[in-house]
Amino acid sequence: MFPEKSGTSGAIGRAMTGEGHGFRNQMTMKLRILGCSGGIGGEHLRTTSLLVDDDVLIDAGTGVAVLPIADLARIDHVFLTHTHLDHIACLPLMIDSVGDRRDKPLTVYGTPAVLDILKAHVFNWLVWPDFAEVPSADNPFLRYQPVELLQPVALGERVFTPLPVDHTVPAVGYRLDSGSGSLVFSGDTGPCADFWRAVNRIDNLRHLIIECAFPDREAPLAVLSRHLCPGMLAVELRKLERDCEIHITHLKPGQMELTMAEIAGRLGEFGPRMLRNDQVFEF
Repeated sequence: MFPEKSGTSGAIGRAMTGEGHGFRNQMTMKLRILGCSGGIGGEHLRTTSLLVDDDVLIDAGTGVAVLPIADLARIDHVFLTHTHLDHIACLPLMIDSVGDRRDKPLTVYGTPAVLDILKAHVFNWLVWPDFAEVPSADNPFLRYQPVELLQPVALGERVFTPLPVDHTVPAVGYRLDSGSGSLVFSGDTGPCADFWRAVNRIDNLRHLIIECAFPDREAPLAVLSRHLCPGMLAVELRKLERDCEIHITHLKPGQMELTMAEIAGRLGEFGPRMLRNDQVFEF
């Protein structure tokens, strides 16, 4: 384990390394990529959503729409990185489609700022019904569960930890920890030193899924929108102190090949691979 760095509390250290979780069996988590594109434009371009085992989503972009209704009804938990439409587009539709097939509310996890945006701007009876009150406040289709940065959320033996990132709206990444291995998903972010400090404390890191939305010619747009381009990603990845497989997500339609070619040219020593729909990770 790396020594604690200046300004990092012991509590954060325990959260990031898994200390304080109590005894945990060695098990695996299975993650399927439902969607990983930065936009739409064909059946193969689905926006961000990751299915963990058969009951947890990380984000709920248009990739969720590939699941049959029986699979949608099995999802009990949704962890949101942030509220941009490409990450939540299918959440309202999913709740509407399967709410009456379930015997308990769907739990949506997010930072207080993320949940406040959902309540004010999506589930507000103007854009969509407030499913925290449907069919009744005592028996709703939806419940909100706030999370805090670096504070683990345990679902059985599986642990989900929000990580700091820097985006144009309140946002987090997530560490998914099975006990035997961890996968980190950055969500949407620009350069963020706190993110790398958190990642470098994970002693069982196996996979890093990190965004790179734009090619280098769009670097000013990447800076403005707090995304990454290959030049910026090259600087960021050199802050990584762990050995893991690196997967690139959130590529913009029409620029995927160019962006990946630039990444290969700048970051070949890291062996980054483009994330793909229906790719499965076990860790």
